[in-house]
Amino acid sequence: MGAAAAEIASRFVISAGDNFYPAGVQSVTDPHWRRSFEEVYTAPALQTPWYAALGNHDYRGVAQAQIDYTRLSSRWRMPSRYYKVAGQALGVSLLDIFVIDTSPLVDRGNYDEMLQQLAHGHLEAYDGARQIAWLENELRRSTAPWKIVVGHHPVYSGDHGDSAALVAQVAPLLETHGVQVYINGHDHNLQHIRRGRVDYVCAGAGSDAVGSVTPVKGTRYCLSRPGFAMFGLDRETLRLEFRDLTGRTLYQTRRRRVD
Repeated sequence: MGAAAAEIASRFVISAGDNFYPAGVQSVTDPHWRRSFEEVYTAPALQTPWYAALGNHDYRGVAQAQIDYTRLSSRWRMPSRYYKVAGQALGVSLLDIFVIDTSPLVDRGNYDEMLQQLAHGHLEAYDGARQIAWLENELRRSTAPWKIVVGHHPVYSGDHGDSAALVAQVAPLLETHGVQVYINGHDHNLQHIRRGRVDYVCAGAGSDAVGSVTPVKGTRYCLSRPGFAMFGLDRETLRLEFRDLTGRTLYQTRRRRVD
């Protein structure tokens, strides 16, 4: 990742949740911050802002600690459980990023996940409706030519399967408000799925082990191999590239802004 970031002069990094395994962090002084973040991503080209989403494993710890760490870190960015990053902050005026918190939407009624949270002493109350209202309002107000939404859980997936709650509540907003890309983790593999006018990109392969994946409707590419995604854009074109753990290019594609 460090070599790839230097190659493209990367401006920032996106972490799509499950930032700390197996059960999040307990505080801003948790040793996980050092051994799973600060002492891992040490390359000079990775000393840039990291915009992070919360994942279901993060909710097994103290989710608020990841928000609080923002005030202590020069690069960790999680100002709240869901938030917008405007183009001015990114240094890319063409782009707005919307980071959402998918666990309150997907895991409501998921008793296995609720038991996991209870077992770790951190079962939290959810208010998914307020978040959806926020997302709709922010997407409607955005005038950026490119809009990217980031969430931990997939909308469509060839691994865990589609997330019914996100298909019902999030996918229509992406289509209605001209979002071009949705980035997720959760599935420990690499996937590019096109549904409607939206490209769904799974970059969850930065993990100890990868999960099996099969093509589904709209799949353009999928592979069970550790790796990461890279993006670049100009006013009319967005570039997506998957690389594996050695830095080898696995897949490249481009899409036009109006496609």
